[in-house]
Amino acid sequence: MKIEPIAFFRSPLTTKFGIPRQSGVVEQLPGRIDFVPAYRQAEALRGLDQYDYVWLLWGFSEHVSAEKHPTVRPPLLGGNERLGVWATRSPFRPNNLGLSSVRLTRVDYDTPALEVSGGDLMDGTPIYDIKPYLPYVDSHPEARGGITTSHEWERLQVVMADAVAAVFSDADQEVLLKLLEQDPRPHYHSDNERRYGMPYGGYDVLFHVAHGVLYVDEVRKL
Repeated sequence: MKIEPIAFFRSPLTTKFGIPRQSGVVEQLPGRIDFVPAYRQAEALRGLDQYDYVWLLWGFSEHVSAEKHPTVRPPLLGGNERLGVWATRSPFRPNNLGLSSVRLTRVDYDTPALEVSGGDLMDGTPIYDIKPYLPYVDSHPEARGGITTSHEWERLQVVMADAVAAVFSDADQEVLLKLLEQDPRPHYHSDNERRYGMPYGGYDVLFHVAHGVLYVDEVRKL
């Protein structure tokens, strides 16, 4: 079976660095779905505005050539313990396919396009299908969650000087704080002196982490 993108995702996050670990983790993170010309048809969106969430079937475009294994090392377990790939949401999958539930904030029938929030996709990610989220069958609040219920991510305190924060709108500041507090560093990094850069909305957000606190040092225009 050959599948081709029906659309591409647009996000202020232009690299893998800083992408939320799951959809919905940063609910305020904006995104847009731009359809390719062959599927840029308003009639295909008819009725979609009656739903609050949609499922996106998309491609891990940055991991296409990566070597795949039957087991992976989930960052939630510190990268030291292996689990079967089917028991995780690792991006290193045989068919490089991802699945995310995002909030549908606006259906643009004129362009047409979709505006969403809470995604975990980087800018330029190919989307292969879109399906409405159905609460009566898609929600299982009593279900077990494997390692996600026995382990929790430690969130960082984020310190951002007023002069640095002033570069962004109030909405972007809120999103940035949520992204940074989830600790975007690779799980094996713990150097208090190391400086990191996270591209966001045309800026490079430079920061370092020391003793559980993330300090935003500088913001540079890309």
